[in-house]
Amino acid sequence: MAVQDFHHPFEPYGIQQQFMEAMYNCIEEGKVGIFESPTGTGKSLSLICSSLTWLREHRRKIFENTLAAIEVDDDEPAWMAEYAKETRRRDMRRMRDEFESRLTAVREKERKIKERHARGEPFRKKRKVGDSSVTSASDDDQFVLDDYDSDDDGKKPTKPQQSDYSAETTKLMEKLGMLQQQQNGDELEDVNELKVFFCSRTHSQLSQFVGELQRVVLPPGMPPELGKTDKETSEAVKQLSLGSRQNLCINPKVNRLSSQTAINERCVELQQSSTVTEHKCPFLPNKDNEDQVLDFRDHALAKIRDIEELAEVGTRLGICPYYASRTAIGAAEIVTLPYPLLLQKTARDALGISLKGHVVIIDEAHNLMGAIESTYSTRISEAQLKRARESLMVYLQKFRNRLKGSNRLYVTQVVRAIDSMLLYVGGLEGVRTEGGTLQPEQLLSGKGVDQINLAKLVRYISDSKLARKVEGYVSHLAKLQKAGEHNEPDVPTLTHVQSFLATLMNPSKEGRFFWSREGDNLLIRYMLLDPSEHFRDIVNDARAVILAGGTMSPMDDYRQQLFPYLPDLFTFSCGHLIPPSNLLVRTVASDEVGQVEFSFKARSNAMMSRIGKALLELAQYVHGGMVVFFPSYGVLDQVAACWRSNAMLARIEAAKQIFWDSRTESAEVTFKAYSQAVKLNSNGAILFSVIGGKLSEGINFANELGRCVVVVGLPFPNLDTPEWKAKMQYIDDKAVKRGETAGRVSREHAENVCMRAVNQAVGRVIRHKDDWASIVLMDSRYTQTRIRDKLPGWIKESFPSASLTHIDGVVADAKQFFLAKAEQ
Repeated sequence: MAVQDFHHPFEPYGIQQQFMEAMYNCIEEGKVGIFESPTGTGKSLSLICSSLTWLREHRRKIFENTLAAIEVDDDEPAWMAEYAKETRRRDMRRMRDEFESRLTAVREKERKIKERHARGEPFRKKRKVGDSSVTSASDDDQFVLDDYDSDDDGKKPTKPQQSDYSAETTKLMEKLGMLQQQQNGDELEDVNELKVFFCSRTHSQLSQFVGELQRVVLPPGMPPELGKTDKETSEAVKQLSLGSRQNLCINPKVNRLSSQTAINERCVELQQSSTVTEHKCPFLPNKDNEDQVLDFRDHALAKIRDIEELAEVGTRLGICPYYASRTAIGAAEIVTLPYPLLLQKTARDALGISLKGHVVIIDEAHNLMGAIESTYSTRISEAQLKRARESLMVYLQKFRNRLKGSNRLYVTQVVRAIDSMLLYVGGLEGVRTEGGTLQPEQLLSGKGVDQINLAKLVRYISDSKLARKVEGYVSHLAKLQKAGEHNEPDVPTLTHVQSFLATLMNPSKEGRFFWSREGDNLLIRYMLLDPSEHFRDIVNDARAVILAGGTMSPMDDYRQQLFPYLPDLFTFSCGHLIPPSNLLVRTVASDEVGQVEFSFKARSNAMMSRIGKALLELAQYVHGGMVVFFPSYGVLDQVAACWRSNAMLARIEAAKQIFWDSRTESAEVTFKAYSQAVKLNSNGAILFSVIGGKLSEGINFANELGRCVVVVGLPFPNLDTPEWKAKMQYIDDKAVKRGETAGRVSREHAENVCMRAVNQAVGRVIRHKDDWASIVLMDSRYTQTRIRDKLPGWIKESFPSASLTHIDGVVADAKQFFLAKAEQ
């Protein structure tokens, strides 16, 4: 049986071929799939090659099947059908060739610019941009609210779209998702190419992905002309990077602001400014610079670029890349974007992104459920509420007589809503507990609040730009009082009020409201407990959804918590490129005193001393760096204090130089110092870190930096907090409705959260096919089958069930492992 060619730039390993075949089939069958591929196994290239191979082949199939289905009357000769097909085929090729020739011209233009730059010639801008500065106002008119009509929805009628192709060809192009339509012959083209949306957590991860994408060469999405081969017919991958205004804004008067919210609000203001003291942003796309927008679109698609390069293109062409990039979404084959732009429906709608019928790939998806919950949760503090009220009163004192009609009504309602929330928070001052749950109506029980239409009020705060107007005026006053000082304001507190009122307006049944203390401050917050419903619209729209990561185990949690409505879930977990002999996995379950268990109840000074002694025994045989993970920063502080008091810390430091993860210190600084010590010291160094801390994710402990990783205890969440109590109760209630036993599913979820954190930490140790390391799980609970089964398959392969679990046996195995590697 022939092996399918996925156009991998290298000869794929067996596990890579299996991964690509499984993913291709998952997309073809239109399923939701969970794919686990350990770090160092070429996951990114496997994702790229399998998805884009399917994409191009699928386009070919649609093209050929549609042409084959062209019907002619029975009494017409066969050559008529062939002529119709050939006409349609020629139209499609003409359209594609026109587009490809434009992109080729752009690539040639950029090549020449690069050559001129290399020769030291000055950079020439596309056009001279007008001054976007804001002149200081001599009065306060800039802070006055515009007249507001709550019944004006601001919608504009859309114009009918037309095409210069025949009706039959237009229908075929629409089916292929390649139609380039024009409105009245002079507006921007609208394309809906079948595509892959690739999402990851950070722009740095997306930049790495884009670098891998540049390696791939694929056959074209249409069959070649007669007499030509795929290799003779080139079609570069058309990719687009999407980002927020914070990443793509090129207006220096906006992008210098300190927060995302401030940048967003200032950008919106400069789209509508038309006063003597303020000018509209000169980079915004409009009817006058439509040619530049089209030029930007072609530049965006002509080469594979990361988000920084896309911003540079906008700067060079003098057009806003944040808005202009939207014109390239339709024609792109693969769109890369960070979590927030995909997971939040309002963000997708703002960008004009439709997932209907497309493929969605979410990388680094081990934290996906937490990311969804975070996206749809919100919080506000008592201090923020007080500041918002104070700012509003200062504003009203100045402008009360200039506020008309709806403005006066709505501003008064905002004050009333804030007073109601402050009334409830004030009543918590005498409560002895540190937190608890609350009902939304408790926050809205103040005088006259039941008469407020929250939906209209939230919309008013947004449409009127009340937050920025009020904050702008208060900041203006502060600068006048402190002449010469300039402090960039934080996110307007009224923006926090707006977000929180939105959850009170329509609280989801999948969430709960909580209050808690943080020092002298009281917090109230809405927390989403169930991410499944907010992710469901993505699943319903997309053709296929792929969740991928290096450590996705245990996978059952996704089935229960994210996709409970799906009867069939596609899962795939591949092994590692390293041979099993390159990885030693052991559990320390006992020592000379007895059982080793680092649970909350057993976490005594005596147990901490025993843990220190076990680590000391291991450290003397570890060649290179040793990384030790504890359940939390609080536990790490307790252990450090205990070891200092009984001289254990001095003994460990005599064996290896010690470094500590810290809540306050920079992770980059700590990691750099640790790395240098490992390379300079013959006996290496030891890094004490925290599961879920700064150094547990995204850090590369390759080669000598991570020859041994130790996990002390199991990082179970604190199930006694109001949040986790509510979460467990919610899960149990859903389980009972399904006919399952209360308690079992929620306990399973807590274990899964714990083990996913463990797997993420230990997964940092093997980074490539020639790497080798040891993993030591220091707690007797790791011997339980239920817990061991939640480890990734590639770790379990090197974890024999009959291995020794006494510290002496584990140290002996580690000694033999490191001696063998030293001989090699």
